[in-house]
Amino acid sequence: GPVTLLTLNRPEKANALSPDLVEALHASIGEAYRDGTRLLVLSGNGPHFSSGFDFTDFEDASEGDLLRRFVRIEQLLQALYHAPFAALGLAHGKNFGTGVDLLVACGMRIAAPDAPFRMPGLRFGVQLGTRRLAARIGTDHARALLAASKTASAAHALSIGLVPRRTPRDRWGEDIVAERARATALGAAAAARLNNATVIDSRHQDMADLVASLVEPGLRDRIRTFRERA
Repeated sequence: GPVTLLTLNRPEKANALSPDLVEALHASIGEAYRDGTRLLVLSGNGPHFSSGFDFTDFEDASEGDLLRRFVRIEQLLQALYHAPFAALGLAHGKNFGTGVDLLVACGMRIAAPDAPFRMPGLRFGVQLGTRRLAARIGTDHARALLAASKTASAAHALSIGLVPRRTPRDRWGEDIVAERARATALGAAAAARLNNATVIDSRHQDMADLVASLVEPGLRDRIRTFRERA
């Protein structure tokens, strides 16, 4: 029917966003733009939704390669955030960095009752998804969450609107059915116009800010220092 289910399937890496996984998501979301999808549901296989950027072998990558990888992730997040269909993110386990950004790009977000969230990118100088987060939870909450880079409990995430709902995983099927009804209440064209009119388009500035943060010298060193301290 009108529902597309996407499952991140790298459980051995906590569904970290490798280049291959990012490109697979680009392809699947691009297909959803064309195939009549009205609701896209994004979840993760294994113990966690997503641990974010896959830092495996980052020492062997050039800074240009790292920049391209972050740019492709930003393009992916923009495609999901500005999609003409509804998107539902289902988060469980520990959620980290660009994995949380992926969740934030979804218009509706549901978390398991014990799912924590952390977004530490600014600790190594990478600005990714800041405006999207502020649009979801408000400027003050976004500043507090990003500046402290502390882990937000599921209860705190609920209180600030990062996840508007907490539901046990065994009830997510009911949530999907309810979101499908909401996503198809309007015709496809009307729903797309509504999405377009209610989402601020800051894509160019978001990309410019990301690239500016990435081209500062020493990206690999900043990542290394962050990981050693963590």
